[in-house]
Amino acid sequence: MARVQFEHVYKRFGKVEVVHDISFDIKDQEFMVLVGPSGCGKSTCLRMVAGLEEPSEGEIWIGDKMVNGVDPKDRDIAMVFQNYALYPHMTVFDNMAFGLKLRHFPKAEIKKRVEDAAASLGLEALLKRKPKELSGGQRQRVALGRAIVREAKVFLMDEPLSNLDAKLRVETRANIIKLHQRIKTTVIYVTHDQVEAMTMGDRIAVLNGGLIQQLGAPQELYDHPANLFVAGFIGTPSMNFFKNAKVVNNDGETKIALDGIGQVIVPEKYVEKARAVAGKGNLTFGIRPVHLEDATLVRADGVARSSIEATVDVVENLGNELQVYFMTGGQNAVATLDPRSRVSVGNKVQLYVDSDHIHLFDEDDGGNAIF
Repeated sequence: MARVQFEHVYKRFGKVEVVHDISFDIKDQEFMVLVGPSGCGKSTCLRMVAGLEEPSEGEIWIGDKMVNGVDPKDRDIAMVFQNYALYPHMTVFDNMAFGLKLRHFPKAEIKKRVEDAAASLGLEALLKRKPKELSGGQRQRVALGRAIVREAKVFLMDEPLSNLDAKLRVETRANIIKLHQRIKTTVIYVTHDQVEAMTMGDRIAVLNGGLIQQLGAPQELYDHPANLFVAGFIGTPSMNFFKNAKVVNNDGETKIALDGIGQVIVPEKYVEKARAVAGKGNLTFGIRPVHLEDATLVRADGVARSSIEATVDVVENLGNELQVYFMTGGQNAVATLDPRSRVSVGNKVQLYVDSDHIHLFDEDDGGNAIF
């Protein structure tokens, strides 16, 4: 197994620079997720580790070996792609064994590795079938098995669940997590799906525009996003943003005033940072939908003083929660409410803001987080 390091890596295609000065360290046996929108550079980073693309500048290391210019076959990596890339004329066993046969492994060793991988993925009964006889989820497990038998230092996964339906995505996601816990290898996993990133990664690198916007544990990114992009990308539904926020001091309390919407008390832990930007323009207030609640259901001091009034546009009843889309101060937003709430379309509702989970961003500094 091995750590993977990027040291000031750039990638250009002609005059277009798609990866800009990326440096980070993936620990041995870590499950690292690269997440971001299409075109952010995440797959290019993965392909550079695989040797399918070469860095324009900088160094990539696998273990104690710099792999710039090293052929993919000599990097000791295994890759799982978005498409399964199975040989249609071969059985499951032969698909999984193919790479080992090319490397002239003994038959007994091939048999043992394939059977062990099949057992770990629930494929024992399918080894004699051909890909056309398998479901999408089974084919993806065969592709994973083909990588597992390699026993490589690093596993590279490029959106391996994209072609599966919702139920299979959840099941296969769990299988990959269990697999990593069992085989303890270094995994670099690329996805555009932030739910996959949050549920699978030991750490997540959020990319946008070829730059790492933030790198950290899933909960850290959720609770303390570094900027507006990360705050809006991580979390479902996305964080609500209210522009033109102002920090004010009223009645001995520090508050955030939202134009035409209401005001929110700043908790003690953020007061010093809030006062430091009082009077500053271009502030954006952020609150996640789960940190808004129907004020009639909340028993808390300061409910009336940390609330916003809104008009309900749409109510989605999901059974365990309500997704309520509303308009306030000329802005659209969403709240995740308790199903006991009696909100209805067209009516006004007072929404309590949990001030322990508020965010404030400075757009003059590129949307960087103040708190």
